[in-house]
Amino acid sequence: MLLQGALATLGLCTSVFAQDVSSYISSEGPIALTGVLNNIGPNGSKAPGADAGVVVASPSTSNPNYFYTWIRDSSLTFQVLIDRLVSGQDTSNQGLIDDFTVAYANIQQVTNPSGSVSSGGLGEPKFYVNETAFDGSWGRPQRDGPALRSTAFITYANYLISKNNQTYVQNTLWPAIKLDLDYVAANWNQTTFDLWEEIQSSSFFTTAVQHKALRLGSALASTLGEDHSTYDTQAGDVLCFLQSYWNPSPGYMTANTGGGRSGKDANTVLASIHTFDPAAACDSVTFQPCSDLALSNLKTYVDSFREIYTVNSGISASAAAAVGRYPEDVYQGGNPWYLALFAVAEQLYDALYVWDQQGSLSISDISLGFFKQFDSGAASGSYASSSAEYTNLTGAIKSFADGFIALNAKYTPSGGGLAEQFSRDDGTPTSAVDLTWSYASALTAFDRRAGSVPGSWGAKGLTTSCGQSKIGESTTTSVTFSVNKTTSLGQAIYLTGSVAALSSWSTSNAVLLSTLDYPVWSTTLNLPSSTAITYKYFVLENGQVTWESDPNNSITTAASGSQTLNDTWH
Repeated sequence: MLLQGALATLGLCTSVFAQDVSSYISSEGPIALTGVLNNIGPNGSKAPGADAGVVVASPSTSNPNYFYTWIRDSSLTFQVLIDRLVSGQDTSNQGLIDDFTVAYANIQQVTNPSGSVSSGGLGEPKFYVNETAFDGSWGRPQRDGPALRSTAFITYANYLISKNNQTYVQNTLWPAIKLDLDYVAANWNQTTFDLWEEIQSSSFFTTAVQHKALRLGSALASTLGEDHSTYDTQAGDVLCFLQSYWNPSPGYMTANTGGGRSGKDANTVLASIHTFDPAAACDSVTFQPCSDLALSNLKTYVDSFREIYTVNSGISASAAAAVGRYPEDVYQGGNPWYLALFAVAEQLYDALYVWDQQGSLSISDISLGFFKQFDSGAASGSYASSSAEYTNLTGAIKSFADGFIALNAKYTPSGGGLAEQFSRDDGTPTSAVDLTWSYASALTAFDRRAGSVPGSWGAKGLTTSCGQSKIGESTTTSVTFSVNKTTSLGQAIYLTGSVAALSSWSTSNAVLLSTLDYPVWSTTLNLPSSTAITYKYFVLENGQVTWESDPNNSITTAASGSQTLNDTWH
């Protein structure tokens, strides 16, 4: 086993290395929590003028100016505080959580450039910290915000119900939750700016958190005696669409369906950790952290940064490396992000937790490359926790995970402040100071390392509406659809057809094709094997559908394996 590979760069033996990481967590954990609270109004020391419960992204007001509140960042931040309340780890911030629910329910009602509460305004990404609309130009809409806000609200609602406070949930929280869930159900298949606010297409992170929100929302609606049929139906369709992001060669989730980048992106790692369900084990259909898809994706993502950052010079191929948003990034110089390193560590800690709980780990052909980093002789199969293979692999992976924490520790200044990024050349902290999301990501990574995990959200045993229960089962065939079509700005190509995986001829739930090889638009889907299928492409622009000419396209899917269709627009 290559356990020492992850430690060689730091020149530490295993015990000293683990001790140093533990020491960093002990000192940085309280600093990170204080950093979060300092950025929340009205009493946060670095959030002057922010309303009660409003999260300031960063106190930085120039180069860059982050003195706003983002729905995404704020919801993820309060999700940390709510999860800690639910687990009993920290019950001191419930008053702030109440302030959060009031403030962001109020923000729902604020008319903004994306619209009103009933006409698209819930997709507005950021506001001034006094809860008024930001009316400058921006990447809007961003459709992950309603999903993440409703998820945080629902987690708190379930906690209150467990404390016999269902009346408050029904009368106060549910109306706000329902607004967000209805928005998700109606808009999940529309294009969105990604979480980095740069690409307008479909985003894996957004789709993943939308699916989770709909599942949680359906369960809460059932508890409250509310109709949840729409959430159930749409959740199945979203889960089906989620499968289309998988890129089987070289084995990673394509983060965005447009934008012309490689698609290797922290987006996908963040999606895995923020949809982690310990009860779902290593399920691949929901991209659980220890699934073969998520592990293969993680290796591809991490490796994409090894040769482009100076701070990674001399680091072995099996050791932790500094990572950023995506390898093509140029924002603020295109540097490693603290939250990206914490996210990689967190995914690995999640995986280790599940393997420990189930008493085994499995290696498939898809995940084999990930495991070969730590043991060149690794082979596909299942390994019980009593085996030497299990012990050696999990030990190496734990050290690998700790390596990402150690790198962040190396580039954390003496006071413990976490900026947004650190320099790709020398590790100097850069961009926005005291980034709330950096602090929140530290807290969740530290909690997962300690074995504190979130509750289940219902991912266990889910099957997709595409006709398969797992990606790549023998009952389905992988079909790549490609069509050459030159388009104008604002136009996108969609695919629909005669089976559920092709949205059953629906245009509102159709499959958005990727522009990675523009002017060829493409997507890969798992379709029922040995099945006659008809399908058609259409252009969507400003809500208007323009079909290609008749007749419909038709195929009979293969009994197994994969197919590629190179269609001509007609």
